[in-house]
Amino acid sequence: MGNRIVLSGCLIVLAAGLAFGQDWPQWLGPQRDGVATFSAPQTWPAKLVQKWSVNVGTGDATPVLVGDKVYVFARQGNEEVTLCLNAGDGKEVWKDHYEAQAVTGAAARHPGPRSTPIVAGAKIVTLGVGGVLSCLDAESGKLIWRKDPFPKVVPRFFTSMSPLVVDGKAIAHLGGAGNGGMIAYDLATGQEKWRWGGEGPDYGSPVLLAADGVKQIVTLTEKSVVAVNAADGKLLWSLPFVPAGRAYNSVTPIVDGQTVIYAGAGRGTTAVKVEKQGDTFVTRELWKNADLAPQYNTPVLKDGMLFGLSNSGKFYCIDAKTGDTKWADSTSYDRSGFGQIVDAGSCLVALSSNGELMIFKPTGEKYEELARIKVSDTPTYACPVLSGKRIFIKDQDTVTLWTID
Repeated sequence: MGNRIVLSGCLIVLAAGLAFGQDWPQWLGPQRDGVATFSAPQTWPAKLVQKWSVNVGTGDATPVLVGDKVYVFARQGNEEVTLCLNAGDGKEVWKDHYEAQAVTGAAARHPGPRSTPIVAGAKIVTLGVGGVLSCLDAESGKLIWRKDPFPKVVPRFFTSMSPLVVDGKAIAHLGGAGNGGMIAYDLATGQEKWRWGGEGPDYGSPVLLAADGVKQIVTLTEKSVVAVNAADGKLLWSLPFVPAGRAYNSVTPIVDGQTVIYAGAGRGTTAVKVEKQGDTFVTRELWKNADLAPQYNTPVLKDGMLFGLSNSGKFYCIDAKTGDTKWADSTSYDRSGFGQIVDAGSCLVALSSNGELMIFKPTGEKYEELARIKVSDTPTYACPVLSGKRIFIKDQDTVTLWTID
């Protein structure tokens, strides 16, 4: 499956020049595909070296790394805070804060933000658990604009999607079931540029797809997979994807050229090709694997294979050309399938919710573990950030920098 270079070019534009080298400026890294620039050792050590650890507040949002700065979005007391830390020593550079909505009900065990910020165009955009979208100056922390278009309207487990920036517009899917919309704001001014109100959000994050010269924002909604035009927000195509049982849509779609792969617990994994017919776009199903799907993990595409962590916490590999199962491990590595996998070059690195890094080979033969390293004593739900020989881990309350010496 080729043409990834075309999409990569589009996404480098989206990150406004700040995603080069070893930066990790948004959800799932520079190209929003889980691929890191990382110097993996030939033999992994039994332990990593801790350089610093800072208490930043509770939350499951992944930190972002740009240049010599680490940006963290968390909750301290009744406030949501954005912290800019020096990547070398963890010292605070600046802090923004505002009073945040209380998290209630079944989501109350996770009161902090879950949405990963994005740094683009010398600005940082955050999305709080209550749907407050903020844009700050990345250098000084000065507030540029803040929006709350659906006050106190959230998905049933509160907001989790991570915002996207495309062509100078900050895009977020806000509101809740039956009362929400995908909205694009001018990054510089906060002016609303367009709004698509067809469905409310669930928990997956949008990605960018380029098809026949048209940039499309692809995302899972409360009951569908949709694509809207990045220029004006008009719906281009839609596929039904209604959650089954107690499941919900939380997987970020995977884009490879004009192919979109989407998945959800109880409904398997499906690949479709996006094609233009006349003046409209249609999708053509390429394959469907009914047996394997994640609930809380977004699989990583590497060397024509899709590596994921199922809703039962088991690693698996799918042939991304045919949809055939290459292997499915029988061991459960996480009680509910929490965890994110990162492409670290010669290996894959996964972080489970029990604070263990699991390093394994990117092979279609079987799950072959290279190392397992404890990096936290408290739960870890954020994605690990890998850069050079550094690994940044956000656990329940702290951010820690680990290195490989």
